[in-house]
Amino acid sequence: MVCAYTWPFGLLASLPVTGLRVIGSVLWQQQSGAGMTTQPIPPTTVPTAPSQVLVVDDEPSLVTVYTRALTAAGFVVDKASDGKDAVRQLAQKRYDVIVSDIAMPQLDGIGLLRAVRERDLDVPVILVTGSPSIETALQAVEYGALRYLRKPIEMSELTQVVAQAVRLGQMARLKREAMELVGSQNMQFGDRASLEINFERSLAGLWMAYQPIVRYSEHRTMAYEALLRSSDRSLPHPGAIIDAAQRLGRLNELGRAVRRHVGNTVMKSPIPQVFVNLHPRDLLDDELYSREAPLSRIASKVVLEITERASLDEIRDVQARVARLRELGFRVAVDDIGAGYAGLTSIAQLQPEVMKIDMALVRDIDVDSTKQKLVGAMVGLCREMDVLVIAEGIESRNERDTLVRIGCDLMQGYYFAKPDEPFPEAKF
Repeated sequence: MVCAYTWPFGLLASLPVTGLRVIGSVLWQQQSGAGMTTQPIPPTTVPTAPSQVLVVDDEPSLVTVYTRALTAAGFVVDKASDGKDAVRQLAQKRYDVIVSDIAMPQLDGIGLLRAVRERDLDVPVILVTGSPSIETALQAVEYGALRYLRKPIEMSELTQVVAQAVRLGQMARLKREAMELVGSQNMQFGDRASLEINFERSLAGLWMAYQPIVRYSEHRTMAYEALLRSSDRSLPHPGAIIDAAQRLGRLNELGRAVRRHVGNTVMKSPIPQVFVNLHPRDLLDDELYSREAPLSRIASKVVLEITERASLDEIRDVQARVARLRELGFRVAVDDIGAGYAGLTSIAQLQPEVMKIDMALVRDIDVDSTKQKLVGAMVGLCREMDVLVIAEGIESRNERDTLVRIGCDLMQGYYFAKPDEPFPEAKF
């Protein structure tokens, strides 16, 4: 089987299509348990109606088999005989997942995928083929197919893939709603010569601050995030330094300096774990995969945070690169959920053990019912997918208490400690 995107589906095989339950964690202990003094709000914002699936194939016998299996699994299934028939149905109804053959008359599966993306950027599309080829696989990736499956398909595999696709689609839509709610910001810089001088000064003054990540129910620090700082103020904040490195084509240089600082510092310390930020382009740096690099020597302690604020599209072999990092002992987090690129790409390609909810969604969450619903739904879906969720940017007791109430136990922010030289103590 050739897959455009993959996910550890085995972790979710026992989960129902609707409803949520906690199934533990990869990185730390289970999110709930002894020491919890508050009762999370049930995740009522996750849809409980049966998920709608559109099956598209010009072979009636296969459509019948797929429909029976998916209906038995609790899905509501509509059928289309080819791509044009599917487009007509899509104009009248919104689906949670589309399962389509590739080789069809009138409009084939790739053409249907293009048509779907013109209408809906988030609905997961699963393409099926009896004649896989590199060309169609690349086209599937280009237009954002979730999976590329080869016939014949076991019905247990199909229902499992569709169930996971439903959840990924829900998360993608929640992320897009979050982006619309909080907006985004862009940085602008002056001429290149000035930028190079200022970047050199910032790089020479580079140091790393650390901020605790806490498990509130146990009142203890579980990890630290390493944060870029510079003693030179030519570029006024970390975002300006990163953007300058990107404009100058020096992201690798900046990334290596950061990882060297963190590796050398944490190697000498007793802290249990450290989160280190990566720009997606850092994944193209061969040094990241060297066993001799300072950060690789402490890989078992490291969670690599890959931001949603930059696209993964230019990196064609993301999954293979992430697999190499996991072989070294690293784990992966998706950062800035709710403030970066909406859609399935980062979740499906990176297969993170951790997701971090951006501070823009946390700010004033205690008085914003929309943010409460969005974050509550995200927390519930992350638990269902066996992914840890951390809320960033907590600045007040009320924000903290609201997050606890909706089931988020792992937190980070000024309320507990400001980033500082290694290693500030959290206050509860």
